[in-house]
Amino acid sequence: MSFKVTPNQTQPSEIKPAAIRPKVDRRFSSFLSESIEKPLGQKEVKISNHAQKRLEERGLQLDQQDMHQLEAAVEELSGKGSKNSLIFYKDMALITSVPNRTIITALNTQEMDMVTNIDSAMRINQ
Repeated sequence: MSFKVTPNQTQPSEIKPAAIRPKVDRRFSSFLSESIEKPLGQKEVKISNHAQKRLEERGLQLDQQDMHQLEAAVEELSGKGSKNSLIFYKDMALITSVPNRTIITALNTQEMDMVTNIDSAMRINQ
């Protein structure tokens, strides 16, 4: 047992050892199967609650195939250093936070007049 004394202290305080980390009980096969599920470096794109409401209000839908294309676009934008991007896809304009991999809001391209605070734009061809 060791003690530490600081100036103006009447009682020594006990130095506690660092917390011991519990062992992780995972097999290599579980790590391998997880890594095979997603291509290297590619992560899932999320849709914020705000964007989900806008999609519903405007009658816009994104299926699994659409999400895969958006994930690839966000990955490419991330590689170029983009932060806030405007992605044109089908008849949608999607404002995306690239570092957070999140669609922030969604617009119909016909109602889009002005967009501010973006550093990049990308059109996804189908």
